[in-house]
Amino acid sequence: MDPTAPWTVVDVLDLPEDRTARYELLADSLIVSPTPGVRHQRASFRLHVALDTAARADGAPVEILEGVNVVLPSGLVVPDLVVADAGATADDPVTVDIDAVQLVVELVSPGNRTMDRKIKPLLYAEAAVPHFWRLEFDPAPMLAVYELEGGRYVERTTALAGATTRLDTPFPIEIDPATLSRQ
Repeated sequence: MDPTAPWTVVDVLDLPEDRTARYELLADSLIVSPTPGVRHQRASFRLHVALDTAARADGAPVEILEGVNVVLPSGLVVPDLVVADAGATADDPVTVDIDAVQLVVELVSPGNRTMDRKIKPLLYAEAAVPHFWRLEFDPAPMLAVYELEGGRYVERTTALAGATTRLDTPFPIEIDPATLSRQ
């Protein structure tokens, strides 16, 4: 592959598996990010478990996935967490189509702040993902909860550290952001 040529989703998926980086495709540009640090990994795992527990308790036909390739109309992204329709993951695909995604969660990393706060939410809204959550770590953990309305995300709730917040969509769950990243 000529590194100066436009990239395609197939080109990105043909790259060798690399546990030290995440590869995403925005338009025809390859974006390479380092793998997340320990605090990020800890919070992602705990939120994954909380979402999975809540989805099972509700009987929601979904699967919770971490760091999975999601195909957008404009490229390929690797959200931190995805709640996808269970039927879309039954055959263990390499990618998940954005139409099967109910919720995307991005954990804001120091090196990806602009992507996680601005660019990715625009792409998810453009692709009509109904729910978007953003977990911030600094200065204190907080979870911003958005719902798609009129083609853009509208903030519905902000869950602050030290307080348990009940969310009802895409299924009932209670979260205190402080418990997600604390050692």
